Amino acid sequence: MNLFQAIVIAIVEGLTEFLPVSSTGHMVIVQALLGLEPTDFTKAYMVNIQFGAILSVVVLYWKRFFRSLDFYWKLLVAFIPAALCGVLFGEAIDLLLENVAVVAVALLLGGILLLYVDKWFKPTGVDDVNYGRALGIGLGQCVAMVPGVSRSAATIIGGMALGLTRKHAAEFSFFLAVPTMAAASGYKLLQGWQADHDLFSGEHLGLLLVGNVVAFAVAWLAIRSFVGFLARHGFRAFGWYRIVIGALLLVLLLAGVDLSMA
Repeated sequence: MNLFQAIVIAIVEGLTEFLPVSSTGHMVIVQALLGLEPTDFTKAYMVNIQFGAILSVVVLYWKRFFRSLDFYWKLLVAFIPAALCGVLFGEAIDLLLENVAVVAVALLLGGILLLYVDKWFKPTGVDDVNYGRALGIGLGQCVAMVPGVSRSAATIIGGMALGLTRKHAAEFSFFLAVPTMAAASGYKLLQGWQADHDLFSGEHLGLLLVGNVVAFAVAWLAIRSFVGFLARHGFRAFGWYRIVIGALLLVLLLAGVDLSMA
């Protein structure tokens, strides 16, 4: 991976981390288009730059993020299901990161779902995340471990299904991203360092630093635009976008275009 490729992937991560379009799925697609092989460092990079993106949540919402102990307990309850899934199925998830076909199908099916979400789950005015809702949102986050599903979409829809408004569901989804992606990034760093002490040395450390800075800056801009758009317009635009991208990928794969990263 060179500097240009690292910056492109970081921009894609920052733009898509908090949109219901799957940041991991888009990074997998871009990785294939750039011709990058799925090396240990490339996989670790794609996970770790998500930490830079989620730090933008802490900066933008710092007054609301640093609050009561009860709020952090709720985040912990929502975080635990994904943490358990990551430990139990980490190797299988890594294999899915190499499969563009999985991403294409997930994008397409998820896009169809987003077309109907606003009709199925009407806002009830609920703005409080209790422990039951936190657990339900956390269980929804587990589904997003499949590349192309979208962590943001799974958690926001989970919140809406439990009675939250789009705005409050989106904000809790952002907050939940902080412990989730911090843990995923830290675990991937530790795992990579244990396997190869030289994996994050020299040039690789520089690429990780640049990637996190770029992802932070782009995500900061994306969040500021996304919450207002979602509150006003709902999910349909994102649904159609996912359908178009997913269908295009499937057509290319069926036509014999090599999008593999092996």
